[in-house]
Amino acid sequence: MTTQTLVGGRPAVPHKKLYQHLYFQVLVAIFLGILLGHFYPSLGENLKPLGDAFINLVRMLIAPIIFCTIVHGIASSDDAKKVGRVGVKAIIYFEVITTIALLLGLLSMHLGAPGVGMNIDPSTLDTKSLPASAATAKPQGFADYFLHIIPHTVVGAFAQGEILQVLFFSVLFAFAMQTLGERGKPFVQMIDIASHGFFAAIGIIMKVAPIGAFGAMAFTIGKYGIVSLLSLAQLLIVFYATCLVFVFGVLGTIAHLSGFSLWKFLKYIKEELLIVLGTSSSESALPRLMAKLEVLGCDKSVVGLVVPAGYTFNLDGTCIMLTTMALFIAQATNTPLSLWQEFGLLGLLLLTSKGAASVTGGAFVVLAATLASMGTIPVAGLALILGVYRFLSEAGSLINMIGNGVATIVVARWEGAVDMDRLRQHLDQETDLEADEPEKVMA
Repeated sequence: MTTQTLVGGRPAVPHKKLYQHLYFQVLVAIFLGILLGHFYPSLGENLKPLGDAFINLVRMLIAPIIFCTIVHGIASSDDAKKVGRVGVKAIIYFEVITTIALLLGLLSMHLGAPGVGMNIDPSTLDTKSLPASAATAKPQGFADYFLHIIPHTVVGAFAQGEILQVLFFSVLFAFAMQTLGERGKPFVQMIDIASHGFFAAIGIIMKVAPIGAFGAMAFTIGKYGIVSLLSLAQLLIVFYATCLVFVFGVLGTIAHLSGFSLWKFLKYIKEELLIVLGTSSSESALPRLMAKLEVLGCDKSVVGLVVPAGYTFNLDGTCIMLTTMALFIAQATNTPLSLWQEFGLLGLLLLTSKGAASVTGGAFVVLAATLASMGTIPVAGLALILGVYRFLSEAGSLINMIGNGVATIVVARWEGAVDMDRLRQHLDQETDLEADEPEKVMA
């Protein structure tokens, strides 16, 4: 009879070899995708369905996971007021941080000025290559945005994968279950069991994450090429530098004040970061991020509320992208902007950024609508960014996910709904999700 060393009251998981770790597999897949896309661009471009298929597989389960997590978390709680407090605190945090992200993007573009000297005539730009959704984008009013939160049908919200609509219905349904008291508990327990089943399905899907990352990266390099990076290198350098300042300057300070190390947190979610990097979609890692935050000791109801809401209201990377792209177009086309016009642009982006989906292309469409409503910066200037948008989007998606992970811990700490000892222990040990909560990622 063999003996097993117990860690935290459960048998220790055998140490995995390097090639067995998901982050290593995804990293190798990204590298191979870059090589294939560079040397065989036509083949790489044809591999786009691999990346799209993986993202669709994950998105297929996001709505039911959000529903199950929120309903079980809220309905199991005896404090109904807690949900309101968490929601208000999260919204306040989101608005402050996204405003900082927009301002930081604006400041960095003035300091770096990557578009100055290009002297582009907007009338000479070919807008035929712009996506149809961007070319026909129209600004969305507050009333339209508010009404969009309420789904036409419950099934429609789940079928279309509208995170905000699913979140709205889930909270409403959770409160309804809470009013049923003891009669509703058996159903709430069934929902909890179902959530474990959905997380197990995510675990199966994650086994093909390297294939999805390989296909998505091969497509990106094959379609746009390394040359496109060189032609707008200054823009990319300014944007990436801004992202680093935001992560380690802004989020790092917030994490320190909240009692945890941002660097250790980044190492803890390294698999999810690589998946987002490879697929250029922060949604591809949303279920695993929620599971890992629960493992860290964050209350399930807080995770269920803050993370999905953050994917609509707290897109920090998208906000940096929006100001970066808008100012770049203005600089490249010699469009003068007064201080008040720049503040007006920030105000518009603060509203319109909430409508940007956390998938590739969302910021592009939102910026088109914003510029159209502003009427100062030429919308045709979007054609200048089209070649490097995918590379901007990859970094933006990474910041979106990191920002929402930090936001969840901060709001949980603010609410007193996180076990800080457990959090520090897991961050110090860099515990794998597969090792700590295997039922959430394995069938």
